[in-house]
Amino acid sequence: MQVLITGAGRGIGAALAAGFAARGDDVLGTTRDGEWPLEVTDPASHAALAARLGDMPLDTLICNAGVYDDKRQSIEGGYPSEMWAHSFAVNVTGVFLGIQALLPNLRRSNAPRVAIISSQMASSERAPGGSYIYRASKAAALNLGRNLAVDLASDGIAVGIYHPGWVRTDMGGSSADISVGEAATGLIQRIDALTPATTGVFETWDGRPHPY
Repeated sequence: MQVLITGAGRGIGAALAAGFAARGDDVLGTTRDGEWPLEVTDPASHAALAARLGDMPLDTLICNAGVYDDKRQSIEGGYPSEMWAHSFAVNVTGVFLGIQALLPNLRRSNAPRVAIISSQMASSERAPGGSYIYRASKAAALNLGRNLAVDLASDGIAVGIYHPGWVRTDMGGSSADISVGEAATGLIQRIDALTPATTGVFETWDGRPHPY
């Protein structure tokens, strides 16, 4: 299976790349300045990646690259407009640009899948406050994935949206619930189970349906 993972330089992305590779899949992991460079906010960078792939069939695209810029921001004077713009450029627009650029490669696969790494913080039913930018951007990514699932169904492309768990990474912090290995193992199982019949799912890393 040919797998492409954005934001694969560290954290969950790196663990996913290692997990797929360990079982024999061919993995391309993008980073800003690595062997497979990609700046997800830059349309030209996506076009360059697509040109490099050429006619290669792509079985699984994992949109993992993301930022959480607004930790510990105050509602009084915090959350500057440039922070909103950057977070949405990475967490939402970057996801769409990646799928758009690699759609021809996905269409060449016999069983294409797109996995969008969102968050439980996307849920409108679970709204404890704070982190407005991150929550809003991940909610937008969830909405994007749900609508893409409808529009790409005719191509046989299944789209899943996933909460990776509260993971011990630079983003999640040292007090988080699970390791990157646990998160990656669960996510790989979820992605393997994704089919056109289940397209549009919003699930947790361990297989539970997540409230919207």
